[in-house]
Amino acid sequence: MTGCPQEIKEQLGLVQVYTGNGKGKTTTALGLALRATGRGLNVIMIQFLKPDGDYGEQVAGRRMQGFTILPMGADHLSGRVDPETEKRLTAEAMAKSEEVLVSGGYDLVILDEVNNSMRFGLVKADELIAMLERRAPNTEVVLTGRGAPDEIIEYADLVTEMRLVKHPFDRGVPARKGIEF
Repeated sequence: MTGCPQEIKEQLGLVQVYTGNGKGKTTTALGLALRATGRGLNVIMIQFLKPDGDYGEQVAGRRMQGFTILPMGADHLSGRVDPETEKRLTAEAMAKSEEVLVSGGYDLVILDEVNNSMRFGLVKADELIAMLERRAPNTEVVLTGRGAPDEIIEYADLVTEMRLVKHPFDRGVPARKGIEF
């Protein structure tokens, strides 16, 4: 490993957003998590809307040293579960995110699908920004999901929009284990 983790940690503290209608937002965040754990950083991914189950990143995450994954949702496609359950689970995910962000125990915090939670009206952008303002120093944060609101885009240090050009779904190819989930 080049450089010690303390030297690396001192350079952290930005907010990154991966959004858009194209594939690859969570995948990009997971690539960053892999890179960070390779450098000895402590990483957590809190998954909004996604239940604990057969997602490839959850299976791999349980095997990776320095990487914690916490699925805290009922269904990644909002509207397919009871609205009260969805609100309760989102509130629990927000409370856990706050706890993790202020703790200083993680160098990289990924809030997976939090943008979708805002898009669905389950999280308010100003509440998320206020929570991000309270994070421990040198805590890097990644926000993923479609439809990041303008306030989040303005607040973030890095924003990447994945643009859908072509997808095998258009030809009737269903989501594949190990590739899409």
